[in-house]
Amino acid sequence: MDTISRENNSLLPMGGVIIGAVALIIGGYSAISLSKVNRTLAQQADKVAKIDDIASQVASASAASDKAARDITTLQNSTQAAVNQLGTELATLDEKMKHIEESRVSKAAKGPKGEPAVAGPGEYIVKAGDTGAKIARANGCSLADLSSVNAGVSWTHLKVGEKLKLPEKK
Repeated sequence: MDTISRENNSLLPMGGVIIGAVALIIGGYSAISLSKVNRTLAQQADKVAKIDDIASQVASASAASDKAARDITTLQNSTQAAVNQLGTELATLDEKMKHIEESRVSKAAKGPKGEPAVAGPGEYIVKAGDTGAKIARANGCSLADLSSVNAGVSWTHLKVGEKLKLPEKK
């Protein structure tokens, strides 16, 4: 009855044990590596979420920047239109002022007897605080006569040291 031999020279079970041990070691290493990969993946997921948040903030800032650029362009256009209108109005006022000055000078160029005022030999040097009316009173003439012999003088912007001709006394 002894059909099973007690001597087993087969290396097959030993190879199975060795392969099983190697497989167990490789499985353990794989499990450790997999947990490291999972931790790294979780960390990367947080970073990807942060990058997505930054991307949405950039998109929002870009939209706000585009809106600001459009608003600035609109403001520039309306400002330019206002400046153009102001320039037109100033030109109109300048023309009106020239006509008023021309009519005043033409009326003032004639003295009390209808004769034009003539510059005399005298001169006046403008001092601080002087006005056309003050200079005319001090020199015994009218502002109209003083204006007519000093064509081109800006009576609202007299400069200290400026020389004015005085009209000839009649």
